[in-house]
Amino acid sequence: MEAKYMKRCLELARKGMSYVAPNPMVGAVVVYNDKIIGEGYHKKYGESHAEVHAIHNVADKSLLEKSTLYVNLEPCSHTGKTPPCCELISAYKIPKVVIGCRDTSSKVNGKGIAHLKNKGVEVKCGVLEEESIRLNKRFFTFQHKKRPYIILKWAESADGFMDRRRDKNEKGINWISKPNTKLITHQWRSEEACILVGRKTVENDNPSLTTREVNGPNPIRLIIDPNLKLNKGYEVFNDDAQTYLFNNLKNQRNGNVAYIKVGKENFLLDMLSFTHEQKWNSIIVEGGASTVNQFLEKNIWDEARVIVGKPQFNGGLRSPVLKQNAFSIANFNDDIVKTYLND
Repeated sequence: MEAKYMKRCLELARKGMSYVAPNPMVGAVVVYNDKIIGEGYHKKYGESHAEVHAIHNVADKSLLEKSTLYVNLEPCSHTGKTPPCCELISAYKIPKVVIGCRDTSSKVNGKGIAHLKNKGVEVKCGVLEEESIRLNKRFFTFQHKKRPYIILKWAESADGFMDRRRDKNEKGINWISKPNTKLITHQWRSEEACILVGRKTVENDNPSLTTREVNGPNPIRLIIDPNLKLNKGYEVFNDDAQTYLFNNLKNQRNGNVAYIKVGKENFLLDMLSFTHEQKWNSIIVEGGASTVNQFLEKNIWDEARVIVGKPQFNGGLRSPVLKQNAFSIANFNDDIVKTYLND
C-alpha cells in the first residue's frame, strides 16, 4: 500500500515540471483508513509546497491526528520563500510520515527527518526511492555538481549520420525524423530551463528553439558564438524567448538578447558556471555535432536522447558514438528513440 500512495505522490509531483525549478518536484497525499483525504503538489517556484496543499485540502482537520502523510522528498525544516513544512506537519500532530527519498541538498540533508522525529513523528524513508531520486535528477545534479543537468539530443540517419554532405554555403534542414516526432522534441524542450546550440546550427537550420508544437514554456535560448558572427536576422533573435550569446568579445544586453563574455580557455566551464549562478538547473543541447562533442569530450553530460530515423545518408557528418548501452529504447512515429545515461 505504501508504494501505491508514493506512486500517487510522484504523479502529482510531475505536474510541477517546468514551473518549480530550481526547486524539486514534490507531491504529497494524506491517507486515513486507507483512503486519500487530501493531496497536493508544488505548483510554482516561490509558492506553497506540496505538504501545505495536501494538508489544507483535508476537509476534516481532526482526522490529521490519525493519518499518514506521504511525500516523495524529505520535508524542509528551514525557512526559505515559504515556512518550514516540518513545522506544519508537527503542528497538526500528524503521527506518521512516509518519504520517498532524502533531500541531500545542504539546506535539508536529514534535518527534516530529524525535526519530525524530535517531535515524536514516526518516519519511514526509502519507499520508491530510486523513482523518487530519478524524478528530481535535475535538482540533485544542480545541488551536487554545481551545474545544470545536461541532456544531449540529436537525430541520426539509419546509417549513423547527423547530416548529409553539404555543398559550400548550403543551408536548410536535412530531415531525419518524421514530422510528428517534433511533438516529442518540443515536449522535451518545454521540460528544461534552457536549450543550447552552436552558431553553425543557427546558420544552417535557422531554428526558433521554441515549444510551438506543444503547450509549455519556451526554454531560455543559449547560443555558442565565440566571435559573434551571427546577424540579427535569425529566428533565435525573435521575442518568443530570452536569448544569451556566449562569446569572447563583450558583455551587453539589448532587450531580450544578452551577450555574455566567457574565457577562451575554459569556455564550456565558464558558460556552465554562469548558468549555475542564474539558477538554471537543466539544459537540453540540440547540436550540432561540434557542440555535442564538446560536452562528450569533457564528459560533462548526464543524459543523451538519440532519435534514429529511417533515411540512409550514405555519408556526411558522422553522429557521436556513445560507449554506454542504451538505458531505454522506444518507438515513436516509425522513429526509434534511444536514451542513454552517464552514470
